[in-house]
Amino acid sequence: MADAKAKEVNKSEEIRKVATSMKAKGEKPRPVTIITALGKQGIEVSSPQVSMVLKRMGFRPRKRKTGKAAATRAAATKKPVARTKAAAAISVDDLLAAKKVAEKFGSAEQAIKVLEALKRFEG
Repeated sequence: MADAKAKEVNKSEEIRKVATSMKAKGEKPRPVTIITALGKQGIEVSSPQVSMVLKRMGFRPRKRKTGKAAATRAAATKKPVARTKAAAAISVDDLLAAKKVAEKFGSAEQAIKVLEALKRFEG
């Protein structure tokens, strides 16, 4: 019976050893790589077990990139479009003329649709 207990390994301690050695090599300890390394030694551990030990050691879990979050990050890293002088130089008279056009077509949305159609014919 004492022989069986001597053969038992402390899985958490083995996880800590592998994670520490990976950190020393400059690698990021990830559950998948730790499970593989311990599997080669004949020690079977689960991903949640490795994750919990890493968390207790102070290694933060990697955040997953979702489609929406990745798109938001990509949009945030784009440089803002510089306003052109023509766009910045809209006068009050221009706005009043645009208002009259919008009234003529019934709404600003309808006027925009007409202007977009005109732009397609010109281009």
